[in-house]
Amino acid sequence: MSHTLGIRQAQKQKTRQAFLDAALSLLEEQSLSSLGLREVTRAVGVAPTAFYRHFHSTADLGVALVEEALGSLHPMIAGTVSAAGDSDERIDRAVALIARHVREHPAHIRFIARERNGGVQKVRSAIAEQMARFADEVKAELAKQPESAGWSDDDLLMLAGLYVDQMLMTASTFLEAAPEEQDQVARVATRRMRLISIGRRHWLG
Repeated sequence: MSHTLGIRQAQKQKTRQAFLDAALSLLEEQSLSSLGLREVTRAVGVAPTAFYRHFHSTADLGVALVEEALGSLHPMIAGTVSAAGDSDERIDRAVALIARHVREHPAHIRFIARERNGGVQKVRSAIAEQMARFADEVKAELAKQPESAGWSDDDLLMLAGLYVDQMLMTASTFLEAAPEEQDQVARVATRRMRLISIGRRHWLG
């Protein structure tokens, strides 16, 4: 009996992932607010009623895509901030990490960039919650560094938010840049994050 349940659960997860993959592909050319449920089920090859076994609405599907796109990045970003080395070395690693992630997951980055200010409120909120989590996690890592001595929690959170916003902007810029423009994007992103770091060193001065 348990074996049968396991097979059913695996099939259910496989179908759910097929919905996510189909939606992500369809969203390459349109926004979530214009995506039709029947478009998704047609792409998966199932009846529209099957959709509701996995999601209540396309908005819920969008929230699941947000988790898929950003959820796995939390330990990666926090690890980059906490890694050994000076500020410039950490910034270089962060920019390289962003560039690699964009190369490996362009559809996810495009989805987040478009829907962050898109027409589906539930998805905007999910993205905002993820960004707030990133800021909290980066803040926790920044607080461990000697340069943060004397900083208030509010100021550290503001600094973390600047870094997180710059990371997202950098990802979007890498996504839109032509291959021959990638090095220039990396240079500009590095300089911007270094400018934030310079401001950090003089904030309490």
